[in-house]
Order: sequence, then structure tokens, then C-alpha cells
Amino acid sequence: MKQIAAFCLAAALCPTNLFAEPRTEDVTFRANCDGTEQKYVVVFPDGFSADKPHAALIVLHGHGSDRWQFVKSDRDECRAVRDVAFANGMLLVSPDYRAKTSWMGPKAEADMAQIITEVKQRHRVTQIILCGGSMGGTGALTFAALHPDPVDGVVSLNGTANPVEIARYADAIAASFGGTKAQVPDEYRRRSAESWPERFMMPVAATTGGKDRVVPPDSVRRLLDAVKAKNANVLLIHRPEAAHSTNYEDAKTAIEFVVSKVLK
Repeated sequence: MKQIAAFCLAAALCPTNLFAEPRTEDVTFRANCDGTEQKYVVVFPDGFSADKPHAALIVLHGHGSDRWQFVKSDRDECRAVRDVAFANGMLLVSPDYRAKTSWMGPKAEADMAQIITEVKQRHRVTQIILCGGSMGGTGALTFAALHPDPVDGVVSLNGTANPVEIARYADAIAASFGGTKAQVPDEYRRRSAESWPERFMMPVAATTGGKDRVVPPDSVRRLLDAVKAKNANVLLIHRPEAAHSTNYEDAKTAIEFVVSKVLK
């Protein structure tokens, strides 16, 4: 009992020494596409060994945020991402991808491809799962559709599979895509994951809310219905009464579904 009491007292007095935060690296790199300095965060799992191969969970932040959202935020979605990544010994990688209004335009896409290559080389990453919330959930689907080969699994939390249907954020999306829907319609189609269901042969999971008025959910439901025709590893968690958020349990279930299929 004395040992337990001493441990509890030590934890109360010096919690940062006994329960250290995960090792975090804020990485700056020079983007190949335009020579600018860009950033991403790597959070290392407990017991990480550079001599062993690892899987990475790359997570994309929402509109108005940056690379620190999923690393630090107490939002349900963010906690679920961290918990699943660390429970499975995965690297957690969180890019800016041209924060704060990213929307997976050409430069964000180029940065993502460069980051994936770099993470694989630096940390012996053999499997990539791409995840995101809201704008990040949209971006995860877009990148997976455009670059299916390096993506072993994808999770979209309250994203859309068709940017044409988004009424908000028009200026930010136009800046990211290089023009409005009327000016560059082919670019909007190209970046709509719904246009490419045949490319989603990896495990896919998504969460949607029936009352989401921020990022309309219908295109994600249509996409996953189409993907199911050729891919059995698909999970959709749709809550008719939910708005633009995913609770902890649903987010964790969606991410664990994909992780379990990829790491089996």
C-alpha cells in the first residue's frame, strides 16, 4: 500500500515525468511544385523503432485549421484518430497541405504525394491509411481517387465526394482549384471522388450526418454504394439525426474498420 501511495503522490507531483507526451516532430520541407516551405507533423507511437517497418495514419485537418488540429484537439474525431493510431503502433502524420483553406487542390495534392514519399523513406513506412474530417475527409477521398496506388485504406469523417455540391467555402475552393465551378468545371469533376468509384479498391469507411448542412453527405453515400459493387471492404456509418460532426464511438469504429483490414 505504501508503494501505491508513493506512486500516486509522485504522479500528482510530477505527471509529465511519469506520463510523457508522445514524441512529436514538426517537419519543414521545400515543396517540389513551387519551392515554398511547407510543414507536417509526425507523432511517434510508444516504443517506436527506426529499424522496424511501420504503418502510418495520415490525417487531414478541416477548413480553417492546420496540421495541429488532429494532434492536439479534444474533439471526438481527433481523439479517436490518436487513440486508434497509438493502439496499433502507427505513426500519426498530420500535414498542413496548404492550410488553412486546403481543399486538396493541385498544390495540396503535390505536397501530399511528396510527404508520402518522404515518410516512407525516412521511417520505413510500408502501409498508408489516409483519414480526415470535413474538408480533410473530402481531401482524403479526393487524394485516394487521384492516387490510389500509395493509399492502402481511406477514412472520411463528414466529408463530401463531390465539391460541386458544396455551397459554402466557394472562394476558398476556387482559390485552391484554380477557378470557380463555371471557370474550371473539369477540375471540379477531377477532384470529385464520386467520379472515380472504380479506383476505390482499398478498404474504405465514412461517417455522415443526415442533418449536415455544412458539407452535404449525399455524395459520399452514393460513392460508397457504387464502390460496394466491386469492393466488400466498405463501411458507412450514417446517422440521420447527426449534423456536421462524428461522435467518438463512430469515428473510432470507422477508423478501426479500415486499420483492421489493412494491418491484418
